[in-house]
Amino acid sequence: MTRDALNALFQHVATTAGVTVRVSVNFMPEQSRVEAGRWFWVYHIRMENHRDDTVRLRTRHWRISDARGMINVVDGEGVVGETPVLAPGESFDYVSGCELTTSEGAMQGHYSFTDGAGQSFLVAIPHFRLVMPDPVG
Repeated sequence: MTRDALNALFQHVATTAGVTVRVSVNFMPEQSRVEAGRWFWVYHIRMENHRDDTVRLRTRHWRISDARGMINVVDGEGVVGETPVLAPGESFDYVSGCELTTSEGAMQGHYSFTDGAGQSFLVAIPHFRLVMPDPVG
Protein backbone atom coordinates (compact mmCIF):
# COMPACT_ATOMS: atom_id res chain seq x y z
CA MET A 1 0.00 0.00 0.00
CA THR A 2 1.36 3.43 -0.90
CA ARG A 3 1.92 6.14 1.71
CA ASP A 4 -0.95 8.19 0.19
CA ALA A 5 -3.29 5.20 0.44
CA LEU A 6 -2.22 4.60 4.06
CA ASN A 7 -2.80 8.25 4.94
CA ALA A 8 -6.28 8.10 3.37
CA LEU A 9 -7.17 4.99 5.39
CA PHE A 10 -5.57 5.99 8.71
CA GLN A 11 -6.47 9.54 9.82
CA HIS A 12 -4.14 9.74 12.83
CA VAL A 13 -0.40 8.93 12.80
CA ALA A 14 2.45 9.14 15.33
CA THR A 15 6.03 7.87 15.09
CA THR A 16 8.19 7.31 18.16
CA ALA A 17 11.63 5.66 18.27
CA GLY A 18 11.17 4.24 14.77
CA VAL A 19 7.75 2.68 15.39
CA THR A 20 4.75 4.23 13.62
CA VAL A 21 1.23 3.89 15.00
CA ARG A 22 -1.64 4.61 12.61
CA VAL A 23 -5.29 4.89 13.74
CA SER A 24 -8.56 4.89 11.84
CA VAL A 25 -11.79 5.37 13.83
CA ASN A 26 -15.44 4.96 12.84
CA PHE A 27 -18.72 5.52 14.66
CA MET A 28 -20.89 2.37 14.67
CA PRO A 29 -24.58 3.35 14.70
CA GLU A 30 -25.73 -0.28 14.42
CA GLN A 31 -23.87 -1.17 17.65
CA SER A 32 -24.83 2.04 19.48
CA ARG A 33 -27.95 2.47 21.61
CA VAL A 34 -28.37 6.23 21.50
CA GLU A 35 -31.79 6.06 23.20
CA ALA A 36 -30.07 4.29 26.13
CA GLY A 37 -27.15 6.75 26.19
CA ARG A 38 -24.60 4.36 24.65
CA TRP A 39 -22.39 5.32 21.69
CA PHE A 40 -19.92 2.86 20.14
CA TRP A 41 -16.83 3.38 17.95
CA VAL A 42 -14.49 0.89 16.36
CA TYR A 43 -10.82 1.73 15.80
CA HIS A 44 -8.24 0.07 13.58
CA ILE A 45 -4.60 0.28 14.66
CA ARG A 46 -1.54 -0.49 12.55
CA MET A 47 1.92 -0.65 14.14
CA GLU A 48 4.91 -0.48 11.78
CA ASN A 49 8.51 -1.23 12.67
CA HIS A 50 10.82 1.17 10.78
CA ARG A 51 13.80 0.31 12.98
CA ASP A 52 16.84 -1.84 12.20
CA ASP A 53 16.05 -4.31 15.00
CA THR A 54 13.15 -6.53 16.01
CA VAL A 55 10.71 -5.14 18.59
CA ARG A 56 8.02 -6.72 20.75
CA LEU A 57 4.87 -5.06 22.08
CA ARG A 58 4.56 -5.65 25.83
CA THR A 59 1.83 -3.42 27.28
CA ARG A 60 -0.77 -0.81 26.40
CA HIS A 61 -1.90 2.33 28.25
CA TRP A 62 -5.07 4.14 27.16
CA ARG A 63 -6.58 7.37 28.45
CA ILE A 64 -10.21 7.54 27.35
CA SER A 65 -12.23 10.70 28.02
CA ASP A 66 -15.87 11.54 27.42
CA ALA A 67 -17.72 14.82 26.88
CA ARG A 68 -18.40 15.16 30.63
CA GLY A 69 -14.68 15.12 31.41
CA MET A 70 -14.74 11.61 32.85
CA ILE A 71 -11.41 9.81 32.34
CA ASN A 72 -11.00 6.06 32.14
CA VAL A 73 -7.44 4.69 32.21
CA VAL A 74 -6.88 1.21 30.78
CA ASP A 75 -3.58 -0.62 31.27
CA GLY A 76 -2.89 -4.16 30.20
CA GLU A 77 -0.64 -6.73 28.60
CA GLY A 78 -0.44 -6.70 24.81
CA VAL A 79 -3.37 -5.98 22.52
CA VAL A 80 -6.30 -8.26 21.64
CA GLY A 81 -4.61 -11.07 23.54
CA GLU A 82 -1.31 -10.80 21.66
CA THR A 83 2.18 -9.39 22.21
CA PRO A 84 3.27 -9.16 18.56
CA VAL A 85 6.92 -9.36 17.49
CA LEU A 86 7.79 -7.08 14.57
CA ALA A 87 10.95 -7.61 12.56
CA PRO A 88 12.32 -4.62 10.62
CA GLY A 89 9.77 -3.57 7.99
CA GLU A 90 6.91 -5.62 9.47
CA SER A 91 3.54 -4.35 10.65
CA PHE A 92 0.74 -5.60 12.90
CA ASP A 93 -2.94 -4.64 12.61
CA TYR A 94 -5.77 -5.05 15.08
CA VAL A 95 -9.31 -3.77 15.54
CA SER A 96 -11.01 -2.96 18.83
CA GLY A 97 -13.85 -0.80 20.09
CA CYS A 98 -14.87 1.77 22.66
CA GLU A 99 -18.28 2.53 24.15
CA LEU A 100 -19.05 5.87 25.80
CA THR A 101 -22.06 7.29 27.64
CA THR A 102 -21.70 10.57 25.71
CA SER A 103 -21.84 11.21 21.96
CA GLU A 104 -18.21 12.27 21.85
CA GLY A 105 -14.90 11.77 23.55
CA ALA A 106 -11.27 11.06 22.81
CA MET A 107 -8.57 8.42 23.20
CA GLN A 108 -4.80 8.54 23.43
CA GLY A 109 -2.05 6.60 25.07
CA HIS A 110 1.11 4.62 24.52
CA TYR A 111 2.49 1.14 24.01
CA SER A 112 5.51 -0.27 25.80
CA PHE A 113 7.89 -2.19 23.53
CA THR A 114 11.18 -3.96 24.05
CA ASP A 115 13.95 -3.78 21.47
CA GLY A 116 16.38 -6.44 20.27
CA ALA A 117 18.61 -5.84 23.32
CA GLY A 118 15.68 -6.21 25.75
CA GLN A 119 15.48 -2.48 26.54
CA SER A 120 12.00 -1.02 27.08
CA PHE A 121 10.75 2.07 25.28
CA LEU A 122 7.40 3.84 24.90
CA VAL A 123 5.60 4.47 21.60
CA ALA A 124 2.89 7.13 21.42
CA ILE A 125 -0.63 6.33 20.27
CA PRO A 126 -1.87 9.48 18.52
CA HIS A 127 -4.77 11.37 20.09
CA PHE A 128 -8.02 10.77 18.23
CA ARG A 129 -11.55 11.99 18.74
CA LEU A 130 -14.64 9.83 19.09
CA VAL A 131 -17.43 11.86 17.49
CA MET A 132 -20.88 10.84 16.33
CA PRO A 133 -21.32 12.19 12.80
CA ASP A 134 -24.04 14.74 12.08
CA PRO A 135 -27.25 13.10 10.80
CA VAL A 136 -27.71 13.31 7.04
CA GLY A 137 -30.72 15.13 5.78
